[in-house]
Amino acid sequence: MKVEIWSDIMCPFCYIGKRRFEESLAQFGNSQNIEIEWKSYLLSPDMKTDPSKNIHQFLAEHKGISLEEAKGMNNYVTEMAASVGLKYDFDKAIPANSFNAHRFLHFAKQHGKQNEAEEILFKSYFTEGKNIDDAQTLMAIAQELGLDVAALTQAMGSDAYVNDVVADIQEAQHIGVRGVPFFVFDRKYAVSGAQTPEVFLQTLERSFEEWQQAHPQLTVIEGDSCSVDGECN
Repeated sequence: MKVEIWSDIMCPFCYIGKRRFEESLAQFGNSQNIEIEWKSYLLSPDMKTDPSKNIHQFLAEHKGISLEEAKGMNNYVTEMAASVGLKYDFDKAIPANSFNAHRFLHFAKQHGKQNEAEEILFKSYFTEGKNIDDAQTLMAIAQELGLDVAALTQAMGSDAYVNDVVADIQEAQHIGVRGVPFFVFDRKYAVSGAQTPEVFLQTLERSFEEWQQAHPQLTVIEGDSCSVDGECN
């Protein structure tokens, strides 16, 4: 069963929601039958990447509040993140347009590493203060994941995966996504926001039960056969 997650790397609640969902998945008895697909969403599509600023300054300017108020909001989120074992360092976080990072996620998806790439991007942004709009940052993550860096370099130098990002955003608008994280279970149920693990688990159980009824497993009667490794019994 597929769970689709609309998310933006620069969204602090998306990383928290990822951890809470993972906690529910660890308690779910059929986790091996769950396929996770990350979908692109841009909270600030017009943002200009600016390594000279930190996220406190960006938030203050973006919301028209004081720097102290912005720090207070970020401190609140930092404490929430700590409750699920995450370390946020907003003093180091670089305001960055996430469009290219989302393109990279589609590249990683094509090579079976999307979930791992999502985790590293979140950590790079919120904990390590890396510029997720920087080509060298993305290349380093690709290398860490064992992906083809040359292929990524070629892709990022073209318009590859641009349409994939745009399609995810348009799809979000079509199904009524108004904020992220937004979790869609088998295209039947949706959970908006970084809900508790209990909410995620209840939704997993309900949606999987219905999915299983619609996709009954075959009853196999064993007999003489040859396996894919060439063994015949």
